[in-house]
Amino acid sequence: MIRGAGIARAAVVALTGAAALAAVVLAGAAPVAPGLVAASGPPAPEAAAGPPARVVSLNLCTDQMAMLTAAPGQLHSVSFMASDPRSSVLHERAGAFRRNHGRAEEIFLMRPDLILAGSFTTRETVSMLRRLGFRVEEFAPAASFDDIRANLRRMGALLGREPQAEALVAELDARLDAARAAPGEARPLAALRYANSWSSGTGTLSHEILEAAGLRNLAAEMGLSGTARLPLERLVMGAPELLVTGRPYAPPSMAEQEVRHPALDPLLSRAAGATIADSRWVCGAPFTAEAVAALAAARRALIARGGPEGADHAAFPRAEASQPQASTPSEALTTAASAARQVTTLVLEGASSARRPAAQDAVAALTGAAPPEPAPSGAPSQEAAH
Repeated sequence: MIRGAGIARAAVVALTGAAALAAVVLAGAAPVAPGLVAASGPPAPEAAAGPPARVVSLNLCTDQMAMLTAAPGQLHSVSFMASDPRSSVLHERAGAFRRNHGRAEEIFLMRPDLILAGSFTTRETVSMLRRLGFRVEEFAPAASFDDIRANLRRMGALLGREPQAEALVAELDARLDAARAAPGEARPLAALRYANSWSSGTGTLSHEILEAAGLRNLAAEMGLSGTARLPLERLVMGAPELLVTGRPYAPPSMAEQEVRHPALDPLLSRAAGATIADSRWVCGAPFTAEAVAALAAARRALIARGGPEGADHAAFPRAEASQPQASTPSEALTTAASAARQVTTLVLEGASSARRPAAQDAVAALTGAAPPEPAPSGAPSQEAAH
């Protein structure tokens, strides 16, 4: 009964908000508070006096920046994602604020004087709230540490909390300085591996995190930019010394099965692995430096065991950046077979004698058959013939 009453109350609130919102839209009037009591509506940005006093955030990244920057009592509501420990570093702090699901009617009833949203946040909600006269400020996802600094400073300016924002920027820079590799230190090759073969190349925050940690990014060296697919064959051919993955979701999903493909077993038996929580680099903030610090520690451990110094980076020729994409199942099979032949030919013939067993193991796992014997040491390879 108690649960039923709670659901009924929630339904009444939602219907009240929807009815009021519909009346406003149809009448073209200023927003009306619940109970049909006339109100003057939200102030226009230029008419607002002083910092906003009732701020609502609709986006995980603006949630966390606002929680770090806002004055006590200034932030009223954050998105439901802010309470998810897998996505939000500040999930415990989020419990102090009212949750929202980015619906226009619930935001309307909160009557905020400032709404924070991401550039990809529910577009219909943002558009409707703006038409109703609410002030909405959008933030693009951070693709670099400079973007993080700019977003933090902008948040500070919007909330009238510039000193707090500058303190957050200084904290970020101090953490990054502590984690950066010293000049001249070895820079091992790392590969970012997400579900469904996704990775991150140049122009992404993930790439900058790897660079700041003193690592080279396999996807970037293969010419990939943005978030792009890094097929299993190309990952095996790239022979990274560090494989970086996120924490798998439970229960296991089909999208993550390729991360556990048998072809990776020989690679994982020789390469180091690092698991970084998604929450540490989904959004940009001072805590992003924690991902840098964790990867820098993995780099130092790899160097200590002699990985980078003993590795023959030229032994595994890189795949070309552009490869045709299969559009039909038959083309996909042809592409996979061709990629497997590439692994067999390029990796075995290009590998140094010290790393040839690892290449043979990878090919055997990938193709399901014993790899062909490499050409004798004195015989010319295909690369030499061209």
